[in-house]
Amino acid sequence: MAYTTEKIRNICLLGHGGDGKTSLVESLLYMTGNTDRLGKIADGTTVCDYDPEEIKRKISIQTTLVTLETQGYKLNILDTPGYFDFAGEVAQALRVAGCGLIVVSAKDGVNVGTEKAWRMVRGKKLPSFFYVSKIDEENANFDNVYENLRGQFGNSVAPFVFPFFEEGNRPAGVINIVTRKAYKAENGKIVEVQLPKEKMDKVDRLRDSLVESVATNSEEMMEKYFAGEEFTEEELIHGLHQGVLEGAITPVCCGSAFTGVGSLQLIKTLIDYAPIPYEGLTEHGVDENGEETEVKFDENGKPLAIVFKTIADQYGRFSFFKVVSGKITADMQLKNQRTGTMEKMGHIYTVNGKKNTEVKEVCCGDFAAVSKLVDTKTGDTLADPSVNITLDGIDFAEPCYSQAITPKVKGTEDKLAAGLNKLRDEDPAFIVQNNTETHQMVISGAGDIHLDVICSKLKSKFGVEVDLQDPKVPYREKIRKSVSVEGKHKKQSGGHGQYGHVKMTFEPYAEGDYLFEERTFGGSVPKNFHPAVDKGIKEAMEHGVLAGYPLVGLHAILTDGSYHDVDSNELSFKMAARLAYKAGIPQANPCILEPMGMMKVYVPDSCMGDVIGDLNKRRGRILGMNPTEGGEQEVVAEVPMAEVGSYAITLRSITQGRGWFTYKFERYEEAPPAVQQKVIEESKFVDTEE
Repeated sequence: MAYTTEKIRNICLLGHGGDGKTSLVESLLYMTGNTDRLGKIADGTTVCDYDPEEIKRKISIQTTLVTLETQGYKLNILDTPGYFDFAGEVAQALRVAGCGLIVVSAKDGVNVGTEKAWRMVRGKKLPSFFYVSKIDEENANFDNVYENLRGQFGNSVAPFVFPFFEEGNRPAGVINIVTRKAYKAENGKIVEVQLPKEKMDKVDRLRDSLVESVATNSEEMMEKYFAGEEFTEEELIHGLHQGVLEGAITPVCCGSAFTGVGSLQLIKTLIDYAPIPYEGLTEHGVDENGEETEVKFDENGKPLAIVFKTIADQYGRFSFFKVVSGKITADMQLKNQRTGTMEKMGHIYTVNGKKNTEVKEVCCGDFAAVSKLVDTKTGDTLADPSVNITLDGIDFAEPCYSQAITPKVKGTEDKLAAGLNKLRDEDPAFIVQNNTETHQMVISGAGDIHLDVICSKLKSKFGVEVDLQDPKVPYREKIRKSVSVEGKHKKQSGGHGQYGHVKMTFEPYAEGDYLFEERTFGGSVPKNFHPAVDKGIKEAMEHGVLAGYPLVGLHAILTDGSYHDVDSNELSFKMAARLAYKAGIPQANPCILEPMGMMKVYVPDSCMGDVIGDLNKRRGRILGMNPTEGGEQEVVAEVPMAEVGSYAITLRSITQGRGWFTYKFERYEEAPPAVQQKVIEESKFVDTEE
């Protein structure tokens, strides 16, 4: 069925891990006849969690697009992971969603994931909804959860649907406050029942507060309200819709995914109050001159789309996109604005979990997927060749947890690199770096679970088993006093021999990593051999004398030497310089330098003491504390790189997942004696092993 833009609703499903997002989607699909059975997470039969990793772990690890068609409307639901290691998946979904639906468990109430979801949705200036799940489970308490939501997120939070109970406090069904209708589950179906008499006063009171909210947002409605006139249901829905769009009203619904009660009322709420794509935020981008520009949703405009997700395997890419302008049809040629290449939109599909249905066209505001794009990645803009606008991409959080990765089987390094490149297409929230200094391949992500999933996918999708270990810290060495030495390389073996002789002074050099200077007199070392001496010192500096780390801050001065008319050559003087280095540097009071970085940690007030205490244990120097706009505290500190490795996991534990941080390398400085000794001892152990 072809849809127009006004019949599309784009919803991002968010919340704490385990609060019931995936089960809710199952219920919505089943209750609307989009599926013929109710899938279960425990059985691995849900529409959303179809990836083998998700089935194995019984958690969502990627955003899944689900297409729900009902009553002539199409709801594109993006089911996002609740675990914080997969926040990159949430960023992709929020980039294209029209609103956020935050799921909260009636048993567990407001969690860290609820708070984070609220901040992310509000940060994007998107309308938001709450859904209180699991109202039929033991210890569930809708009223407590609602009061907590209102207490934490403000007076905009208002119930649109609430539960009613039978004898013994058992959940019976739900009441739609706007329509004053009650529903319950009977024999696997949802039926309308008479509104319980004892709930009528509560329904009227809550409905009056919604009416008052509508009146305060419109002068016309205000006049009608004070005149004592009743709003029609259409006027009330329209007024509430506007309030939701403006962020003045945040509807709260509830239900049970198991019985299906509340699911149809949630769908009605989303159809009535969630934004139509052209009502949402204006798209932003840059034009051909690099200047910022706005792009409005235009059904009759030229085709323009953003790719918000990619699924990659050994067979190719499957790219998910949202149409921002015009419509996109099968076999259409569009230009990738990043690469300038043309891409053919061959076969286009609507997506329902892992099930794809081919379609001929996609209207403005709708989602779809296309296979076999050649150069297109997540965040790219696809446009009509005459359109010179690049839409804003997707902002991913900076990776904060790193591990060195090696294949278990030697000779599969190329296979590993190819697999990581494919997974990077799929998950841009992690990065891969080849550290030429430590000779390690390092992957960085949001946490240990994130990297563990990547390793599992390498094995299952690309047949590469890997090991992870802490990455090496790139220490440096330097000298702290001046020393004068000589180096002589002399070799006689019949015929031409080798002869090079230099006298060197080595001094600390604060202005840079290295400076070579010659101060010889009378041609004791001919000028044509000076570059060889310089090169010999440079090569020797790649390995310090304490622990084998590169030497920096060296001023090498060639003061004197001698040569042989026949036996001297460049190699001889290079070897002589290296001998001088080996003889002189140990006498020049060498020491170990460690990399220092600037860390900014963002935490709630209540965690400040524990966070500062932990930073002190990590040899951090606290430079300042500043309040932030989000009500958090920013702790600024200088911390040695060696102490940052596991900090992402520790900070998550200290703050229950509320805290986050950034870290940027600043400079090298002399390590404390105990650290130097430890580094030297570890280097000896490695040498022995090798």
